Order: sequence, then structure tokens, then C-alpha cells
Amino acid sequence: MNSSAKTALLIILFSLIAWSSLAEDTPSTPRSVCETDEHFNDWDFWVGEWTVYSNDEKHTFQGTNSITKQHKNCLVMENWTSAQAGEGSSMNYYDPVEKQWRQLWVAGGYSIDYTGGLDDDGAMVLTGKINYYKTGKSFSFRGIWTANEDGSVRQLFEQHDPEKDLWVVWFDGRYERK
Repeated sequence: MNSSAKTALLIILFSLIAWSSLAEDTPSTPRSVCETDEHFNDWDFWVGEWTVYSNDEKHTFQGTNSITKQHKNCLVMENWTSAQAGEGSSMNYYDPVEKQWRQLWVAGGYSIDYTGGLDDDGAMVLTGKINYYKTGKSFSFRGIWTANEDGSVRQLFEQHDPEKDLWVVWFDGRYERK
């Protein structure tokens, strides 16, 4: 290799080293609050690809569910398909101003809108309303998501019966990772 080629190679090498050290000193793009506030990870135990069964001794197949995090950790998106091919989706987000989680679920014929957060045992507990489009009726509703030691998740939904003044199980499922 002649001296001109060696000189050119050294200039390129030193330029790359200098550029690399400048890049390290340049501040990176600041992370969003959704990436730095730990509460945006409260529901990580539910994120994943799931097969859902009844939470009883029958262990009946109920459907599949895909739970993903989107928009730089700001949104937890749910896409459900039931065993009967029914579908529904929810958008879930933590509101750092209100200091609570909110879920808006929409499926054919009804919607659920509720808020809450982690309880002392680490379960996600949301309370609000379910609205039935066909009848125009609305009822108090609550959902509880509990992480089990084996990695599964229990999802328990209850609807309030105002005539009997009691909570009735609406859905009780066991999520198992695919």
C-alpha cells in the first residue's frame, strides 16, 4: 500500500473515531413519560398471546386474546376472538394526571368503560359501567386481572344486579400463554 493510500485510510479511520465520540456526547432523544413512569408497566403481566379457558374444572376453551403495547409504551391494546368467532377490542392506558388506568372495551352490541389500578396484592381492578346497545341499559361493572404464580392470568368480570343488590359473575377466564 503506498503512502497516499495509507494517509487516506488513516484520515478515514480518525474521522470515524472522532464522529463516534461526538455521537456519544450528543444527547439522545428524550424518553416519553410512558417509557419512564413505572405505572405504564403495571399491566405487563397481561401482555402477550393467550389461549383463554373457563376458570373452572371443565377448562373449556373460550377464545384467544392478543395483548400488545403500542405507541412507545403509552397504550395497551387488546384484540379478542371468542370460541364462537365473536370479536372485541379494548384500549387501555395509564393517566398520570388522574393516577389511574382506564379501559374502553367495544364489542358487537355493548361497551365497557372503567377505571382503576393495582390493588395491594398486585391485581388490576377496574370499576365502571357496561352499556348494552340493544336494550339501552347500563349496569355497574368491574373487572379483576390477577397474575398467577404459573404465569397464567385470571380475568374475572362481575356485573351488579340492582334488583338483588349483588354482584354476579359475568365472565371468569384463565389466560394461558400460547
